[in-house]
Amino acid sequence: MFVLIIDYGSGNIKSVYNSIKRTLHNINKFSEVKVSRNLSEIEKADKIILPGVGSFDQCMNRIRKIKDLVETLKEQVITKKKPFLGICVGMQILADYGYENQKTRGLSWINGDVKPIKNFLNSTQNLKIPHMGWNSLSIYKRNNLFNDITANDQFYFVHSYFFDIKHKKNIICNTQHGINIPAIVNQDNIFGFQFHPEKSGRSGLKILHNWLKLSL
Repeated sequence: MFVLIIDYGSGNIKSVYNSIKRTLHNINKFSEVKVSRNLSEIEKADKIILPGVGSFDQCMNRIRKIKDLVETLKEQVITKKKPFLGICVGMQILADYGYENQKTRGLSWINGDVKPIKNFLNSTQNLKIPHMGWNSLSIYKRNNLFNDITANDQFYFVHSYFFDIKHKKNIICNTQHGINIPAIVNQDNIFGFQFHPEKSGRSGLKILHNWLKLSL
């Protein structure tokens, strides 16, 4: 198995790399993980991960500045159906539009828009923004992604915006911060985690292990 983490100048690359490398070794010691923006490497990959730290508009602009990256990702993920995982902002840019700083078009792989959490909280809710800390998951669609995951597992979130999904079928589980926030989204071979599995300790490693094994 060859897993590629896309380096487009945004993301917790080192932590994601270390987590995937550690997890892959437990599955198959002959597997390989690499960080790259080289289009030929993306084409060779069996699975693709897009991390993201920062703002929606900043991440999309960086992706679009890399010649043919959007087109290559679309070919590999949408047409060839390679397993894909977006993390945090890497999940959010799967949306149609994001409204962080300015209205910005996303990849439109999963319908919905990324909106500020604060706009959906009522005045009596004294909740801090960004939503930062450890949360459990409310799972709607149990599948092999949640093998060995229980109500006691906690995942690390840090974000001020959330993916307001158009179709509920694309939401696998939510978390709570005054409102229901999609924590994991899915469309066919495409998954997105709002939380940071690479910062979520043993729980994060378990869910990465399950994602890596999904299509084996």
